[in-house]
Amino acid sequence: MILVIDGSYRKDGFTEKVTVMLRGEMEALGVEVEVIRLRDTPIEFCLNCRKCTQQRGDKPGECVHNDGMKDLIQKIEKADGYILASPTNFGSVTALFKRFLERLVVYAYWPWGTAAPKLRKAESKKKKAILVSSSAAPAFMARISYTSLRQLKNTSKTIGAEPIGIISTGMIAGNGEPKLPQRTVRKIRAMSETLVNHINNDKLVKT
Repeated sequence: MILVIDGSYRKDGFTEKVTVMLRGEMEALGVEVEVIRLRDTPIEFCLNCRKCTQQRGDKPGECVHNDGMKDLIQKIEKADGYILASPTNFGSVTALFKRFLERLVVYAYWPWGTAAPKLRKAESKKKKAILVSSSAAPAFMARISYTSLRQLKNTSKTIGAEPIGIISTGMIAGNGEPKLPQRTVRKIRAMSETLVNHINNDKLVKT
């Protein structure tokens, strides 16, 4: 199963158009896909209490909150691959995605008295991920000036995944109803096939 985590605010906006097409392409290749829209998921803010980071082992720690993140963590653990998506808002991922990212502290082991955390998935075999970002600026400028892709990569690393492709589209603010450029459509199709192939190959190795 491929898990899509979409941090966009707007229904049928550019980022959602990309994730919808990715889902369609991958399902056509015979893979189950589940989409999580963070705007529809009840996630509380991290309290920075670090109780979840005191628990040993490579499994995510238990958060003090009992909200939608608990179920989402279980889905992350079960997934074979990921699509992590957020538009760029004010130079960064959306506040929705940032709130989700902060709650991924459950993937860190950080006992009191130690200087820095250790990622629980650091030694595990890496699953694969596609990163999706968009910006009103040209894509090359967004890569240099904004932190969106860096934060998406950090998310991938935290949950034990390795990015195998980036779909980064710029200049999307010229129309209130943005359409996917053909170059983005081509990349979606290519990246879909690449991720599905990785997942199928990993399953063959396990058997």
